[in-house]
Amino acid sequence: MLRDEINKALEVLKSGGVILYPTDTIWGLGCDATNPEAVDKLLKIKNRPAEKSLIVLLDVDSKLQSYVSEIPEVAYELIEYAENPLTIIFSGAKNLAQNVINADGSVGIRVVKHDFCAPLIQRFRKPIVSTSANLSGAPSPKFFDDLDPQLVEAVDYVVDFEQEKRENKKPSTIMKLSPGGQFEFIRR
Repeated sequence: MLRDEINKALEVLKSGGVILYPTDTIWGLGCDATNPEAVDKLLKIKNRPAEKSLIVLLDVDSKLQSYVSEIPEVAYELIEYAENPLTIIFSGAKNLAQNVINADGSVGIRVVKHDFCAPLIQRFRKPIVSTSANLSGAPSPKFFDDLDPQLVEAVDYVVDFEQEKRENKKPSTIMKLSPGGQFEFIRR
């Protein structure tokens, strides 16, 4: 079942589509983070202004160097020892769709440890976008049943995994990390 869902989501991502999927935090909208048309499609579905930043998911921290030009050594320790999902904003984003990269050249990246996301990203061999599965300005849904039906209808594929889960998940902690290793919390 899980393998089937990964395969279906993989096909949608490869074809430039948008998926609605469970993550290590809350339900998310996702697409190929290197495909600007897919990102545009996701932004339209979410009704989100292009200048608002998006988060990118990776399956392992060794792939960071493909998408960030300068990674402070402390980043690897932060990722390894974080007790809760941690998104780190790095400067010097590269090899991503321009509409994923913030105006200042930074990008938020989270390395996921999740039964669905990690194997999906590993098989896709590219990062995927993750943004909360809500219309821009609306509250983030705690559970699958809280999702806006309009959103469910608009995506190319709804992943059938963890839909019945009632674990109270929350968005990730967000930390901005400078190339020199200084950091500040954006969201705890």
